[in-house]
Parts: sequence; C-alpha cells; structure tokens
Amino acid sequence: MSLKPFFAKIFAKNIYRKTQLWASNPIETQRKVFEDLIQQAKNTEFGTDHHFDKIKTFEDFTKNVPVRDYETLKSYVDKVVKGEENILWKGKPLYFAKTSGTTSGAKYIPLTKESMPFHIEAARNAILHYIHETGKADFVDGKMIFLQGSPILEEKYGIKLGRLSGIVAHFVPKYLQKNRLPSWETNCIEDWETKVNAIVEETFDQNMTVISGIPSWVQMYFEKLSQKGGKPVGEIFKNFNLFIYGGVNYEPYRAKFENLIGRKVDSIELFPASEGFFAYQDSQKENGMLLLLNSGIFYEFIKSDEFFTENPRRFTIGEVELNVNYVLIISTNAGLWGYNIGDTVQFTSLKPYRVIVSGRIKHYISAFGEHVIGKEVESALQEAIIGTTIRINEFTVAPQITPKEGLPYHEWFIEFENEPENFDAFAEALDNAMRKQNIYYNDLIVGNVLRKVVITKVSKNGFQEYMKSIGKLGGQNKIPRLSNDRKIVDLLK
Repeated sequence: MSLKPFFAKIFAKNIYRKTQLWASNPIETQRKVFEDLIQQAKNTEFGTDHHFDKIKTFEDFTKNVPVRDYETLKSYVDKVVKGEENILWKGKPLYFAKTSGTTSGAKYIPLTKESMPFHIEAARNAILHYIHETGKADFVDGKMIFLQGSPILEEKYGIKLGRLSGIVAHFVPKYLQKNRLPSWETNCIEDWETKVNAIVEETFDQNMTVISGIPSWVQMYFEKLSQKGGKPVGEIFKNFNLFIYGGVNYEPYRAKFENLIGRKVDSIELFPASEGFFAYQDSQKENGMLLLLNSGIFYEFIKSDEFFTENPRRFTIGEVELNVNYVLIISTNAGLWGYNIGDTVQFTSLKPYRVIVSGRIKHYISAFGEHVIGKEVESALQEAIIGTTIRINEFTVAPQITPKEGLPYHEWFIEFENEPENFDAFAEALDNAMRKQNIYYNDLIVGNVLRKVVITKVSKNGFQEYMKSIGKLGGQNKIPRLSNDRKIVDLLK
C-alpha cells in the first residue's frame, strides 16, 4: 500500500472545506463572478458593442445582452477563429473545442487560460468529494481509464483545436500519469472500433480500479472485455469499484452494466461540456449534481415552457424553484455571453444548489402539443423495467404522425439485451408510466388523439451502426433520446 490514499484523503478534506465556503454563499458567489466577467471583458469588441462599461446590475445585463445560441454568436466567433484578439474575451483563446454543429457546420468553442483550469479541477474535485464522503481512497493506487477522443490537435491561425476530451488529455496531472490508461499511442487512434479493441488488449491484464466515459461507449468496451475473458468485467478487474460518467443519464444503462460487471459499483455523475464544466455529483447520498457557482460561469435560467415565447423572463440562481424545467443560459470567462447551450435542468436541492440534466431544449416530442422531454422518457422506461429481467442497450423515441392505419402514436425504437417475455404487457407498462410522467400525453391518450406507444425492436448493434453511418461512432457523441421528427428512426429502420 502506498501513501497515495492517505494524502488523497487529506487533499479531499481540504477541497471539501473550500467547496462549502462558496456553496453556502451561492448568491454572493454568483454576484462576484458576474462582476468579474463584466469587468474583464468590458474592453473587448463584444463588451463595447453591448455597453459593458454601463452594466452595473443583472437587469442592465439582460437589457443589453440577448440570449444567443452558437449560430447567433457566430459572427463574433468567426473573428476569433481567424486569429483576431479581444473579440469575446481579452486576448486570444488557448484552444478551440471543435464539436459538430447544426446549421453552422462545425462549432468552435473557445477555451481560455482563465476557463481551462476549471475543466480539470472540476473532474478532480468530483473524485475528491467521493473520497471525503465515503473514505474510499485505495483506488488511487490502481489504474484508471478515461475513454476519450484523440489528443492529436490541429492548428488554426495559431490556435490549437480538437475535441474537448482530447484537449483535456494534455492536462492530466503528473501524479496521475503513471496510473492512467490507455497509452498515448492508443488514445491517438481515430477509428473508434479499432481504438476500443486496442484498449481491451492494453488494459485486460491491468489492475483497473476506475473507469470513466459516456455509458454507451463504455458498454462497448465492457462487452469486448467480457468476450475476450469469457467472464464478467468485475472478475477481470477485481478491484474495479468506481465508474465515472457524463453526457447521458446512467439509469437506462444501469441494469445492463451491473450484468456486464457482475456486481454493483459506485458511480459519479459529471456534467461537462465544451462550453464549461457545470456540475458534478458531490454526494452518494443525495440526488443531483452540485452546480459549480464559482467556476468562472454566471448562470441564468429560463423556464422551458416559456422559452419560445417573446421575451421570456431570465432568472438568477436566487430565484429558481425545485422541480421546474429550466433552459440553462451561461456567460463565461471563455467569452460566451447569454449563451444557450441547449441543455435543460431541474433543481433537486436549493441548499446547496444541485441539478439533474432533464434533456435538450431541441430534443423533445411535441407533435401534438405534449412537449415530452428526455427525463420523462428515461424515467418512464426505468419504471417499466423495474422488477423485470428486461435489459436495454439503447433507445430513442419519435412520433408517428401519419400511420397507415389507426391513430397516431409515439414509436419507441429499442435495442434489447434481454427482451420482454410479453411485448404487449411491456408496451402497456411503458405507456402507463409515460402517462404518469406527462399530463398532456395522458390527456391525448384519454381523448383518443393518440393511441398507446408502439415498440419497434432495433437489431443488435443497430444504434452503433447508425452512429457509424453518420460518422459519429464513439467519443462524446450520443444518441438523442427523442426527436420531433423521424429523421433518425427512418435511418434506423
């Protein structure tokens, strides 16, 4: 046994105390962040255009700075990409996190010397909070794997760019370098299937204690491990006891993971994005993730059901309520202002402020006015499989507005690991669960506007093949839980 676990516990206690200082003073913490952001950016082009020198209050800010998404901020971003200085933030960014866009093609999200440290510290502090609460620290002596994108970076006008996870790979602390897998060479493999096979070979005989990544892609890794070893992952890695994940809700995958591992393991949920690291699970006992209020990000919240109205009200942290669906709006020390990242959140606690990710404002079904969101379909599916042997690999939901016969319906495309013994009974349970999750959906069923859900089986690895066909296999790419059209499901079929 090394001294690492001992010192990790001391470090964890210190970080926990620092967290309590700002978490117990949330409104004052956010006020300081807000004032600092305005002060530092007032001489930028964006700050001049939006009269930052006259902004003294949040009300001033909302009058001068409209809510934007990437497309409406793009004219400024394009200047930054071309190497111009002092546009959205002082100087030039250190990096661009390159992500897939929508109407604008590739998106270039700036990362600055002020913002970059918070991406690293947040992931570290999530683990330290786990150590402090549970007292478990022996895992720091073992090997840790982080399934991520290639760390090979391009360069554009003197600024390096790549996937966020690949950029972060350059900042792994020295004290973790010896413990970290896969190797640099393996991490640089671009083809995801080739990369996962290489990771399996490289890690198979190692003492893996921590594994991290998006659940859908870690699942592929686990399946290949089990095939190679002929036994559960938990027997291959006897000391593996901590799974760290982000990007999607783990609950639909939990039963499948426990089957692949052969036992239960602790988990830590993270809420990272190219635009910032917003929250992490700070407690194994409480629901939700601690919203990071001192990380160079000023948060605003707009109620989801008001978001598409004219001039919806923008709330600050001191004005939010529990269990309300909010669109998350951010202003950051990377130069994003009144920026809609597309995610929706709900608060599970106000002391301290903890959130869950409830979905995407662009990912919903409202073909008939029901406005079903991601959290609702995930919760309904979880309820429908409780107490059964059903296990789900992946799923997505879309409306069928013009069926060949009968009433319209919501169609669930599901890749099963273990299928239901009775599909009709499962569909009935799923529909009943959805009716409890969304009263508007229930009204449509009762009013004979919609018929009950229809389940369509997706063949084994069907979702992986779909992601491969659109060039988004692996990395940080995720299947949307639901869509308001049938573009995805038509390709799945």
